[in-house]
Amino acid sequence: MLIAQRTKENNIAEHIIYMFQVEDLIRANNHDLDLINTTVIQPLISEENMARQYESWYAGLIKQMRQERVLEKGHVSDINEILMELLLLHNTLINISREKRYLDAFEVALPILKDFQHKSNGGDLNLIEVGFNALYGKMILKLKGTEISEASEEGFKAISKLLGILAHFYKRMKQGDLNFTNN
Repeated sequence: MLIAQRTKENNIAEHIIYMFQVEDLIRANNHDLDLINTTVIQPLISEENMARQYESWYAGLIKQMRQERVLEKGHVSDINEILMELLLLHNTLINISREKRYLDAFEVALPILKDFQHKSNGGDLNLIEVGFNALYGKMILKLKGTEISEASEEGFKAISKLLGILAHFYKRMKQGDLNFTNN
C-alpha cells in the first residue's frame, strides 16, 4: 500500500511492475484475504493499525479484481488506464514532439520489444505493455533463480531505459511541466 502510493507518485514504471506483482500475489493466495493476512501482512507488519490499513487495501483490490473479472489474468482498470496514458504519451513523444532522447531509446528497444511480443504470443498487446511484461518476467526469473543470458540482459536494459525515460516524461506530464514543443 505505501509502496504503491510512493511509486505512483515518483516512478510510474516501478508502480506498474509493483502492481503486477501485487495482482499475482493475490492470485497466488487464491484471492483469500485471510490467507493474505496470514502469509503477507502479519509476517511483515506488526503495528496493528497499519496492518488493518493493508488488510483493507488488499480487500479493496480483491473486490476490484472480482468486479472487473481479472481474478485469473489481466490487470485492474487503474493499471490499464495508466498503461493507456503511457501509450498515448509514447505516441506523442514519437509522432508529435519527436523527442530525440526517447526516439533513440525506442529505436534500440523496438526490435527487442517486437521479439518479446512474438515469443510471448502478445500480438494484441501494445509495445509499452509488452515492455512492462518483459521487465516483470525478468523479475520473476530472478526470483526463481533462473540464469539470464547476456543477450537477454542487454535487451532488458534497453527496455528498462525506454520505460525509464517514458516514466520521466509521464511524471512531468502529471506535474503540468511538459511542453511538447520544447522538451
